[in-house]
Amino acid sequence: MAADCEAWLNANPVEAEDLSDSFISAEEDNGGSGGTNKNIHNEINGNWLSSSSNNLHEARLKAKAKRRLRKNSSRDSGRGDSLSDNGEVARGTPIAPTSPKSKLLDRKSRMGKGRGLPKKGGAGGKGVWGRSGEVYELVEVDKKDPNFDEDQENCVYETVVPPLDERDFEKTVTPIVQEYFEHGDTNEVAELLADLNLGPMRSEVPSLAVSLALEAKASQRELTSRLLVDLCGSVLSHSDMESSFDKLLRDLPDLVLDTPGAPQLVGQFIARAVSDQILSKSYIEGYKGKVDCEHARAALDRAAVLLKMSLGGLRIDTHWGTGGGQRPVIQLIKEMNLLLKEYILSGDGKEAERCLRDLEVPHFHHEFVYEAIVMVLESRGEKTFKMVLQLLKSLSLSSIITVDQMRRGYERVYMDIDEINIDVPLAYFILEQFVDKSFRMGIIGVKLRDQCPHRNRKRLVSEGDGGVVKFERY
Repeated sequence: MAADCEAWLNANPVEAEDLSDSFISAEEDNGGSGGTNKNIHNEINGNWLSSSSNNLHEARLKAKAKRRLRKNSSRDSGRGDSLSDNGEVARGTPIAPTSPKSKLLDRKSRMGKGRGLPKKGGAGGKGVWGRSGEVYELVEVDKKDPNFDEDQENCVYETVVPPLDERDFEKTVTPIVQEYFEHGDTNEVAELLADLNLGPMRSEVPSLAVSLALEAKASQRELTSRLLVDLCGSVLSHSDMESSFDKLLRDLPDLVLDTPGAPQLVGQFIARAVSDQILSKSYIEGYKGKVDCEHARAALDRAAVLLKMSLGGLRIDTHWGTGGGQRPVIQLIKEMNLLLKEYILSGDGKEAERCLRDLEVPHFHHEFVYEAIVMVLESRGEKTFKMVLQLLKSLSLSSIITVDQMRRGYERVYMDIDEINIDVPLAYFILEQFVDKSFRMGIIGVKLRDQCPHRNRKRLVSEGDGGVVKFERY
């Protein structure tokens, strides 16, 4: 064996560079001084070796170095220049990695191919259904499959909504009707009701809407009548309407406890429904001689009277009135002037507050303030002066007229005082006194008082009167 290794070493001489990773040369050990410790190759692990054993050991080291070189060269083939783990560029001569574990955990391709993109374009991997935007074709069912069921193949699956019971019906429909009183869109109510499975509670919708409108305002009762007209035919049938009004007549004794005027109001709803042709003309006649309840009889009598008056020219579609902002501006101004004149004659501030609240135009209250101050300027009477101040004070304390609306009303008078002064020569002087008194009573603030216009004018009172204007008395 030793002879064979010796022959192989003679044919393939080993250079010192090939064994640099396994042996430390004498020069490296002694800091570059040559000639000393030349027999270090003859001692391994404290044992002296013969020349033949030394040659055998060198042969083994050379074989190990060649195997390592062959392994690194095959790994780096096709890369050209490569980077070691230490960041050094290796050209031709492989450099053993300092951390073999990092190579094992590296997910990059060992072959040096690819552009670093995810495999299969991101469509592969665990829990991935496929590439985004990819549309799969319908899978044909194999009829020879032992799990194939012909009856199940022709099934059509639909979403089933259970019908509403009485308790869920009130909780679901009541918010819809109350929201309708705010926006007034009948189409939205029809869509919401169509999405519900009303079932046998379908005929309860009109009676619930009317019972809620009994405690509401006149404008909301008008909206309820319009809602019944729009729902009839699309969501509800005529038979549903008749059964709903029958229920209202039966429930009148209970409705009167909360709304004393319920019989008259229900009678107006019945007359309006007959006029709008959602109830038959013979609906009222069908109850003649069959009603024992006093409240139901009063409601039917009220409906019959209104229908007879309609034959004489009365329009039943306007008996609820027009609510709030739907009224023309000219009509609102006329009603505010009538309200002020009635208040000056009667002196009932509570009735004036109620009438102003029933107009349902809180955004237009600045017109009421404007008309009240103009009435004071034109009347030039001490009674009107004091009564209007007292009314504005009460409306301000009750927050029926907000601070913003009050301010806008005074500012409008400031802007039009020049035109008012043409008809009322004392307009500037009376306005100054009215504004100063309003500030003292807490109706307006300092800023609004200081904005009051002033004008140099001729002396309109004698010096003996002390500068006091004499108001005309009624």
